[in-house]
Amino acid sequence: MTTMRDVLDIWASVYANHSALRTAVEFLHVAGLVGGGGYAIVVDRATLSAARATGAARDVQLSTIRDAHRIVIGGLVVLFVTGALLFAADIDTLLASRVFWIKMGLVVLLLGNGAIMRMAQQQAEHGTVRAWSRLRTTAGLSLLLWFLTILAGTALPNIG
Repeated sequence: MTTMRDVLDIWASVYANHSALRTAVEFLHVAGLVGGGGYAIVVDRATLSAARATGAARDVQLSTIRDAHRIVIGGLVVLFVTGALLFAADIDTLLASRVFWIKMGLVVLLLGNGAIMRMAQQQAEHGTVRAWSRLRTTAGLSLLLWFLTILAGTALPNIG
């Protein structure tokens, strides 16, 4: 009977012994980050600018935020799938890594902040007075969380 541990060991061996596979998984992980996270960062920055504007500029930004959701979620899906593959390739090391768990905590905060931002965007579309204040706050927090998550991901192979 094949156990989950056997499957993980097989994957770790395949991953470790195939440089093209490692390259593809790591490329897709970075591509998901650049595509989804990069787009989120651009939209966050524009949201901070639009929060100081009025009228049409805000309407355009609300549409941009709504449209960005699909792209950011797509990038996150790629990040989660490739992240799971990376995790499975070195599970014992990552389970014991404080930096890994900090990164995962930041990802959870990023997802929660994104959900709040999405609700604030919908509230702003319906004319809720405080929605733009929430959008400004969540956009600023999003920028911070994206960069902290990138820092943790960069530290992971170097600090462990």
